[in-house]
Amino acid sequence: MSKVKKGVYGFLRGSFLTDEFALKNWKIILFVVFLFLIMITSSHNADKKVIKISDLNKLKRELRAEYIDTGTILMRMKMESSIKKKAKARGLQPSATPPKKIKVTINKD
Repeated sequence: MSKVKKGVYGFLRGSFLTDEFALKNWKIILFVVFLFLIMITSSHNADKKVIKISDLNKLKRELRAEYIDTGTILMRMKMESSIKKKAKARGLQPSATPPKKIKVTINKD
C-alpha cells in the first residue's frame, strides 16, 4: 500500500487521534471546536439584534402614523368652521356688534 493510501486510510480510521502524538491533535481540535462555538454564538446574537431592529422599526412606523393621524385630527378641531359648528350646537352665536378697544391712559403727574 502506498503512503498516500495509508495516510487516507489512517485518517478515516481516526488513528491521528489515538497515536502517541494525539495530544497535540486533540489540542488543535478542541481549539477549533471552541472557535466554532464562539462563531455560532455571535451569529445567533447578531440575528437577535437584526430581529429586534426590525421590530423597533415597525413600531416606529406605527407610532409615526399615529402621530400624523392625531395631528390631522387636532388641525381639523382647530379650524374655524368646526368651532362655529360646535358653538351653534351649544346655542352660541357670533356677536352682532363688533368688539371695542379699551384704551388705558396713565397720567404721570
